Amino acid sequence: MEHLKTRKSIRKYSSRQVDDAVLKEILELAERTQTMGNLQLYSVVVTRDEKMKEMLSPAHFNQPMVKQAPVVLTICADFNRTTKWAECRNAHPGYDNMLSFMNASSDALLYTQTLCNLAESMGLGVCYLGTTLYMPMQIIEVLNLPKLVFPVATITLGWPDESPTPSDRLPLSAVVHKEMYSDYFPEDIDMLYAEKERLPENKKFVEINHKETLAQVFTDIRYTKSANEAMSVTLLQALKQQGFIQE
Repeated sequence: MEHLKTRKSIRKYSSRQVDDAVLKEILELAERTQTMGNLQLYSVVVTRDEKMKEMLSPAHFNQPMVKQAPVVLTICADFNRTTKWAECRNAHPGYDNMLSFMNASSDALLYTQTLCNLAESMGLGVCYLGTTLYMPMQIIEVLNLPKLVFPVATITLGWPDESPTPSDRLPLSAVVHKEMYSDYFPEDIDMLYAEKERLPENKKFVEINHKETLAQVFTDIRYTKSANEAMSVTLLQALKQQGFIQE
């Protein structure tokens, strides 16, 4: 558990390959994670081939680690396999809907986090790519994902070639609510975000982006309303294409 206290995202990897046996052990152990109804509503596409990484790269905004990491793992919400199982056993599945997508996504993300924890405990480095839901159509096409399969997470994996400073985190009081949810008042926000906003690296982040506050960097540059709305349209189109939303 000690590695979790100093965990960091690794974006630069050494040329050392990840042994097949090591990868198999991580993938297999991660199967012990929690899952809805013991159905394991996820699938993992393992990408090692350089040409395949090249094809995946644009969907992740050409972030260098996609092509540089020895292994890229795309974790998918998968109700295709369970549906096929049901159909082959004289059962009548009904998993072409939003609830099923949410259940399978939860399974997939739980698996992803367990996998990351295991990999890091073995000394490997990982980076979670938040771009997976931005352009899912491209990933679906490259990986030949059938209906009722949807990419929800991408992990680059390899032996670290850097040791970055761990990212800051909000205090526990910012995220834990006792008995019921307690909304945040301005004075709460001031207190909970004070340390984050005081950090020299975050102050520099504000300065180089020519903004007044750290929050503005996120709302005006990193995750804008217009981009979120545009990508939401694409996401809905992809969910319809994959059969989780009916016309």
